[in-house]
Amino acid sequence: MKYNVLIVDDEFLARKLLLSYLEKMEDMNVVGTAANAFEAFNLVKDNKVDILLLDIHMPDLNGLDFAKTCVSVPAIIFTTAYSEYALESFEADAVDYLLKPIAFERFQKAIDKAKAKINGLQSVSNSEDFIMVKADYKLYKIYYADLLYIEGQREYVSFYTTTKRITALYSLKNLEEQLPSDLFARVHKSYIVSIDHISEVGSMSVTVAGVSIPVGGSYRDNFLRKLGHTT
Repeated sequence: MKYNVLIVDDEFLARKLLLSYLEKMEDMNVVGTAANAFEAFNLVKDNKVDILLLDIHMPDLNGLDFAKTCVSVPAIIFTTAYSEYALESFEADAVDYLLKPIAFERFQKAIDKAKAKINGLQSVSNSEDFIMVKADYKLYKIYYADLLYIEGQREYVSFYTTTKRITALYSLKNLEEQLPSDLFARVHKSYIVSIDHISEVGSMSVTVAGVSIPVGGSYRDNFLRKLGHTT
């Protein structure tokens, strides 16, 4: 298994060192490097990131604040020259806190912790009847039977269930691939719906739990075929 890694640090030499360490590990795949949180934001949005190596002291937006937006990243490792943020980092659900200069052996231990966390999450996320969603430093267990629909909102998505709404940083495309295709259908560039919860199907919309959801023209034929209808 390959783990996708993103390096975020405003120091070029720090990025270069971490990159050299990762190149020694055959199961690490670096999806990018960023000098600040704003560069990193787009990389997180456009890529599946498993491990985030994140500096704390950076211009404009520090690493601790940026970590709060990275709810789709299962494992965050802080890399910093400052020891006083250790407690805050673990409150942010970081798997480790590395003080610069970082020795390779210590770095490898942190990566092993990250891999263990990711593998633990995957073992429950691949269940047949629920999905685990990370949001607000928490893991939410959402049963497929309770999931009504998902709405994409730029870089975020909202999961609408029978009891609550959960907003998190996820890719609608990745969710479409992850969710069981016999239970859920993509009906619009911004919506995935639960087939079981559909009460009405119109020419260009569906109704789920009393909510009218648009059906995009490019999705309509495939959606109707999934329901057993032809155009």
